[in-house]
Amino acid sequence: GAEELALLEKLLGLPKGNKYGVQGERKVPVLQTNNGPGLTGLMTIAAHLVKQAKKDQLLGSTAEEKAVVQQWLEYRVTRVDGGSSKEDTRIILKDLNIHLEDKVYLAGNIFTLADILMYYGLHHVMVDLTVQEKEKYLNVSRWFNHIQHYPGVRQHLSNVIFIKNRLFTNTH
Repeated sequence: GAEELALLEKLLGLPKGNKYGVQGERKVPVLQTNNGPGLTGLMTIAAHLVKQAKKDQLLGSTAEEKAVVQQWLEYRVTRVDGGSSKEDTRIILKDLNIHLEDKVYLAGNIFTLADILMYYGLHHVMVDLTVQEKEKYLNVSRWFNHIQHYPGVRQHLSNVIFIKNRLFTNTH
């Protein structure tokens, strides 16, 4: 959580200097603020950073977009961070694959905080997928590859390779 928040800070162009801690067994991120109580939870802190950077469009512009972004942020925290088994991972990839069938980004046609944090949350999963698995979850692979090439997102994370030549040629 804290590492992701540092990546997000950099992506948003915020000055470094936020102090992150973790709380409890589940290591929930905490941001110590100068004035008043700290902020707790990945989504709360991430939304705060986005507002601090005055990039509110990352949270969605319409009421519906905002709700969809919120929905995927919750999914990220409850399902992706909560899921640890191979079976959980398979369900997550399947859900996302269906959702992304007719969309460029999680919230439709706009790049949002949901894409950034889902990318960070799934990076370790995508790194370990076989070529066959990447082809099985084609929409997730397309989306992930697109996000990892979005300016400023990937930073020091490893580039996940997707073989492009076979993806669209199974017409025989």
